[in-house]
Order: sequence, then C-alpha cells, then structure tokens
Amino acid sequence: MIRAAGLDVRFGRGEGAVHAVRAVDFEVAPAGSIGLVGESGSGKSTVLRAIAGLVDDWTGTLEIAGEPLGRSRSRQFRREVQMVFQDPYGALHPRHAVDRILKEPLVIQGFDARDRRVEAALDEVGLDASFRYRFPHQLSGGQRQRVAIARALIIEPRVLLLDEPTSALDVSIQAEVLNLLQRLRRERALTYVLVSHNLAVVGHMCEHLVVMRDGDVVESMDVATLRRRSPTHPYTRQLFQASLGYDAAVIASFVDDL
Repeated sequence: MIRAAGLDVRFGRGEGAVHAVRAVDFEVAPAGSIGLVGESGSGKSTVLRAIAGLVDDWTGTLEIAGEPLGRSRSRQFRREVQMVFQDPYGALHPRHAVDRILKEPLVIQGFDARDRRVEAALDEVGLDASFRYRFPHQLSGGQRQRVAIARALIIEPRVLLLDEPTSALDVSIQAEVLNLLQRLRRERALTYVLVSHNLAVVGHMCEHLVVMRDGDVVESMDVATLRRRSPTHPYTRQLFQASLGYDAAVIASFVDDL
C-alpha cells in the first residue's frame, strides 16, 4: 500500500540547508502497520509529512497502492490518505462546531447524506450525537482527538498517517485512544503509519518498526524482535531501555557504543 525508496528531504539552501531525512526506505502492506521511531529531530515526522504532501522539497520515490506520488496531490489522494496530528488542541478550528468540522471534508469530497455520516462517524469513535454542536473548547483532550480521528475517517480513506496521536493526552486517556485506533484498523482494514518516540506504543500498534536517528534509518525490525528485546543497533537498545525507565548504570553503558 505504501512504498518509500531513497526518500530524502532537505530544508533550505546552501550552507544553511538541513538534511532532515536521508535515503529512507520502507514498505507497508495493505491493512498493515509500521511505526517510525526515534527521538525528537530524528526525521520521523518529516517522513510522514512528505507522504501527506505537507513537505514538497523531497527526492526519491513515494508510492500509494503502486501509484507514484508527485509534488502536488490529487483530490483522490486526499480522500484515500488522511492524517491525524499530534496536538488535538491545534488540529481543530476553535470557532467551528464539531458538526461543521466533520462536514467540511464531506463537502470537499462531494459526499451526500452528510447528517447521517456525521452521526455515524461520532458513534464510531465513541461520541454520541450531543457532541455535534459543541465547540473544541468544550471538549477534553481525548474527546478532541476522537473528533480529529472521526474527521480523518469520515471520507473513508484507506491509509491513516498518525503523528504521535496520543502524546499530548493524559496517560489515562492514551490507552483508550490507542485501543480505538486498533479497533478501527481491524474493522476498516486500514493501513497505518505511526510516528512515535514511545516503543511501547509502537509495540502495541504496529507489526514492523523503523528506527531513525539524525535523518537516517539505523534499524528495521518486526515487533516480535522488539518484544524479544533483541534489537541489534546500540541506539535502538538505548531507546528500548529508556522506554523501561531511567537506570543510570544502564544508560552509562551506552556511552561507549554511541
């Protein structure tokens, strides 16, 4: 469903240019899921934005369902590929009610039966019809993210790009949203690309993961390898240890490796 080959992204020109992504390769099968993992600044969100068409200064190959992607994206691409952003507070228009937020993509894509589709989308993410006429400031962070997920799904895409969709939420709410995304992927046979710095989240959500550092892919593996605690690259081992909690002795042991 998704293929990236030799993907490079640069920001700026000349000596001040930033080489944010370097020759990234990966594939995702239909209805499959992959996690892009790494610390802040590793390039993982830039890869996601290049796929979404939000970054246009890239080289290499990007394909969706075997179709090459160019710099500009068609309406059909926007229908098939949707993105859920990290910040549920910034992703929704503060002066638009939920009803308008969910109807806007339906209008753009020419869907009919909009009232029915809005109610069905809210129900699918665990919100009842009373939320239709609320504004974002009247919702909790978890409810806002559910609305953002409903907006992404309402036009029936095949691919969801998830940019740390739970990192801005309380820990008590994160599991609810992750389980919701898991259920939706099963029911709709969706393809996911998930960006996260949290290996536990990726292990829960994905079948494969790509570890990035300073724009480079340092390791690719299946989740079974992660669960066996047997990554090969020192940086991946450090990420894994960090996900278990701070241990000064163990962290010190990575200094020579890195």
